[in-house]
Amino acid sequence: MGKEEKNYVNKESEDEMEIYGYKRCVWKLLLIVVGVVCSGGSLLLLLYWMPEWSVKATCTKTALKEAQIVLLRTTDEFRTWFRAKVYTLLTTGMDPMENSESQISKSVKNDEELCTGQHHVEHSKKRLLRKISENQALMVRYFEHRSVTYFWNNNLQNFKDLKGLTEGISWSAIHTHYSNGLSKDLEEYRKLFFGANEVEVEVPSVFKLLINEVLNPFYIFQIFSITVWSFNGYYYYGVAIIIMSIISIVTTLHTVRKQYVMLHDMVAAHSTVRVSVCRADNEIEEALSTDLVPGDILVIPSNGTIMPCDSVLLSGTCIVNESMLTGESVPQTKISLPNPMKTSKGLEDDEIYCPENHKRHTLFCGTTVIQTRFYSGERVKALVVRTGFSTTKGRLVRSILYPKPTDFKLYRDAYLFLLCLVGVAAIGFLYTIIHSILNKVIIATIIIKSLDIITITVPPALPAAMTAGIVFAQRRLKKLGISCISPQRINICGQLNLICFDKTGTLTEEGLNIWGIQRVEDNRSES
Repeated sequence: MGKEEKNYVNKESEDEMEIYGYKRCVWKLLLIVVGVVCSGGSLLLLLYWMPEWSVKATCTKTALKEAQIVLLRTTDEFRTWFRAKVYTLLTTGMDPMENSESQISKSVKNDEELCTGQHHVEHSKKRLLRKISENQALMVRYFEHRSVTYFWNNNLQNFKDLKGLTEGISWSAIHTHYSNGLSKDLEEYRKLFFGANEVEVEVPSVFKLLINEVLNPFYIFQIFSITVWSFNGYYYYGVAIIIMSIISIVTTLHTVRKQYVMLHDMVAAHSTVRVSVCRADNEIEEALSTDLVPGDILVIPSNGTIMPCDSVLLSGTCIVNESMLTGESVPQTKISLPNPMKTSKGLEDDEIYCPENHKRHTLFCGTTVIQTRFYSGERVKALVVRTGFSTTKGRLVRSILYPKPTDFKLYRDAYLFLLCLVGVAAIGFLYTIIHSILNKVIIATIIIKSLDIITITVPPALPAAMTAGIVFAQRRLKKLGISCISPQRINICGQLNLICFDKTGTLTEEGLNIWGIQRVEDNRSES
């Protein structure tokens, strides 16, 4: 039997992941319920820590096009597993970039009262879904993972994220087919797929943070230890550990949530602005930036604005401050995208547009347009190519919210140390059982004494002590204006003794001037 072909999302990129489809199985789910009851909840904890086990234990494998749940695994050295639920969306088409004006208009006129209960979507999507006739609607399947939505693609027979107007679009096509703007109906149709144009950092609820913290394996082990100690009469020690753990958990929750709120406020600042949109009939309409979708035409005001999306400049020039993204303090000049049809060589000069390769023509989200310049009375216009978390700013925020795992020697040594402690505990556990049996000790005492050996070998106050150190470190960082939503990284930062920075122009200006030379002899600099 041949090896099953693997499917991938984000193929050949740094976010590449394997994807597997599963559908729920009733009899497996019933067996898991019985197992959870018989194990006193221990099986449920194990499935919570291991998402791939939970899916495989409750579901059966199926084709991606029929999947109700998908399993994702990164292709890097960490091979991390994630699970995501597949939802359905009612819409008039399968491709958000198709110009199905007549079909959309007809669907809107047929029925104004459709409500869908397929999945809880944001208020703006619900409002748009009500305009779609049930007779005209198609069911589109999708799932969300780390603020990115992946839709089912019939041609690829796989899920794929939406690239907007940054995939395979030529310069000539941008000026010929995409420079006239969108009608209101087509904009609303695309908004069903792309969602609201906003980079929003969700602040986790206190309950969610509490569950994530309490269900940490260290704290579960502490609960187990305290239970065993109570049978041995170690009440005072148990109470002391409980008090330390509660203080540790509360302090961690307060600090992490405060950091999330700070990041949310920082990202949300100036994220919603009023913009001028040029419609297909050349009318200028005032709208909120959250309503923008790829294909909209923005009119850039002469006094400048903060860009709410990634867009390509179609006419005029702009002076832009990109320090928010690049750290460079010197403003950059952006010029309009050349139209090959108006050049002497014609289509010979045509290229495939890419925001990263054509930065001099691209206005990135979050940057500030300081000034615009236009010619012959023509408005300065820009075509929206990416919105939301697909923008440069959105990807920057995603890298903060979902940092890549780290594989430092400190972590490997820590896990090896704990593994050695577990090995010592196992030896002591077996020795205690054998010794007690040979001395004809009663079974209840054997169980308590054996389990007590395990609780003593692994320090029960270790998580509380580590948390206290991290909290104090976070407070010192806060005084310096540094935010941290991944406190575990602080332990690694404490190992650093040399930090190198680039970008000379970040705080000063472009260029590097030699100020002087410091002579070094015998590893000492001469003053």
